[in-house]
Amino acid sequence: MKIRVQDLEFRNLEFELQFQPGEIDFGSEVRQVGMLDTSGHAELIREHHGGHESIDDIRLIGKLNGRVEVSCARCLEPAEIPISRSFDLLYRPLSSEKGSDEVAIQEAETEIGYYAGEGMDLEDSLREQILLAVPIKTLCRYDCKGLCPSCGVNRNEQLCDCDQNKRDPRWAALGELKNKLQ
Repeated sequence: MKIRVQDLEFRNLEFELQFQPGEIDFGSEVRQVGMLDTSGHAELIREHHGGHESIDDIRLIGKLNGRVEVSCARCLEPAEIPISRSFDLLYRPLSSEKGSDEVAIQEAETEIGYYAGEGMDLEDSLREQILLAVPIKTLCRYDCKGLCPSCGVNRNEQLCDCDQNKRDPRWAALGELKNKLQ
């Protein structure tokens, strides 16, 4: 759904949408499971910067609910995560940032996103919010045993005969140093 500044000049844009899995691309690490429900509105905020100069910001307020699937950090099996998130976002035109690439910004400005052209896509903002809601490390279950570092078998499904006390030969030099110091 395209949110255009020209449309927001006349009225706020209300939305209540559902997205099927695959409609929004989350990359290879995250997969949507089931319906993604979103609702909210977009409004135009005109910032006056002296004289006749003004900047048209887009404020996007809403919420989303859905489920995504990611790989477990220990065993690499799929792990499903519920996502429920409210958001209040501000987008400024990219053209308003004039000057060099390196500019000192205030802390409040770190919360501002940018749009190019005549507006922005709602799907891009939803993708960003969902990816921010996914934990860095996800477990399929609290007591996940992970993969065996020697043979690679999933320890949740079967036990392996690998020697867990086997020392890595790369640490041998440090072991020798330890023995000399004792």
